[in-house]
Amino acid sequence: QVQLVESGGGLVQAGGSLRLSCAASGRTFNTNPVGWFRQAPGKEREFVAAISWVADSRDSRDYADFVKGRFTISRDNTKKTVYLQMNSLKPKDTAFYSCAAGREYYSTSTSETGYEYWGQGTQVTVSS
Repeated sequence: QVQLVESGGGLVQAGGSLRLSCAASGRTFNTNPVGWFRQAPGKEREFVAAISWVADSRDSRDYADFVKGRFTISRDNTKKTVYLQMNSLKPKDTAFYSCAAGREYYSTSTSETGYEYWGQGTQVTVSS
């Protein structure tokens, strides 16, 4: 079982940066893939980024096309935390961001169905 808590959201001007954190508690986490998703008002939740459980030079990271080059996902297994560094933010990045963990040793997924555990989420608002 994994419990997730997001933090780091807030209000920022366009072009600014935020770093979201996804802190985990529970028996496992370092062997779980982790993804970030977001949901804007009136829209469906969408994939943002994911990182594999192998946190070394071979680790696998996936990004949605609309964040490539702007967002970076990383993990610190000693702190049981996954980060989403968001740079060059745009008003259309405004959404409720959630992190999710998949089953142990599973690959990353761009689909919500690939994740078992979800955090409560954090709001990101980008003003123009």
